[in-house]
Amino acid sequence: MTVVRQPDRVGRDRPPAGGDGVIAMKHGFGGRAMRRLVGETLAAGFVDIPVDGYGLAAMDDGAALRVGDQWLIVTTDAHVVHPVFFPGGDIGGLAVSGTVNDLAMMGATEPLGITCAIVVEEGFARADLERIHDSMLRTCRHAGTTVLTGDTKVMGRGEVDGVVITTTGVALTSRLVRDSVLRPGDQLIISGTIGDHGVALMAHRHELTLATDLHSDAAPLNAMIRDALAAAPEAIVAMKDPTRGGLSSALHEFASKSNVGIVVHERDVPMRDEVRATAEILGLDAFHIANEGKALIGVRGGAEMVEAVLEALRGHPEGVNAALIGECVATRPGDVVLDTGLGKRLMVESEGEPLPRIC
Repeated sequence: MTVVRQPDRVGRDRPPAGGDGVIAMKHGFGGRAMRRLVGETLAAGFVDIPVDGYGLAAMDDGAALRVGDQWLIVTTDAHVVHPVFFPGGDIGGLAVSGTVNDLAMMGATEPLGITCAIVVEEGFARADLERIHDSMLRTCRHAGTTVLTGDTKVMGRGEVDGVVITTTGVALTSRLVRDSVLRPGDQLIISGTIGDHGVALMAHRHELTLATDLHSDAAPLNAMIRDALAAAPEAIVAMKDPTRGGLSSALHEFASKSNVGIVVHERDVPMRDEVRATAEILGLDAFHIANEGKALIGVRGGAEMVEAVLEALRGHPEGVNAALIGECVATRPGDVVLDTGLGKRLMVESEGEPLPRIC
């Protein structure tokens, strides 16, 4: 049998996805494959250009540039979600929240503003675009920021799936928080239940019937993080929001960048029963599922500092389920060990996100 491959829109043969030398879906999902693609291809050359601060070479949630006695934090992110409306949110609120949270993870909790580029497919409903706009406006007001400037493009039918939003955020901070300075003895806190966003979106997409009404956790976290930093200004030494690749990817980034081992106590990790059950039914690991309103925080200074951070987090709706889940150790640097209560095993980092197009 002869198989004829159809040319793509510009007349070039497109090789099969996943083959050597081509981009596969796994390269966009936040795990090891994406970090390799960025490090080996997209960031090549740029990391060698010196900056007064931390740029692409740091591979953090954003860049940090010195401006006088402060740091200018700049972050950018593209958002592709299917469907664009889901329980608890939509692509508009998700875009603003994701950008605000990336700034907050580096200690910049008062964003100066956001830029926004929107690519819309021909035939997309104007009412849906207005709904997305309203969601972005509400989320900006919640976060205390605004959209300063932007760009709009319209593509032909079938050239883009509905709508794609790219946002860039800028903010100043006098207290820079990085993700690569953890030490043995530092404690790890997660600000709430894991897996909510990914499971809620997947259940809606595939019309799964759940016993309860599960919603995405998408929300701006800057006010919560501001209070946590105020409660323990020197104790918070690392932060990351576990979006693509889930909590597992964030933990592995902490471990590899700081060259420490990490032990996570599975029974202490907050997770909703419906998330746990749905993940088990579908054969998914909730540690690999994306979140859009959670923060992973490294704390130094012992039990008193941990309690101060937890109290500050729990004072916000987004942090009521905050919990101490693990610690950094000197053994097995670069590895994450999961203590199940019955034994210990290495936590494997996903090669890519198991659920497509959720952030």
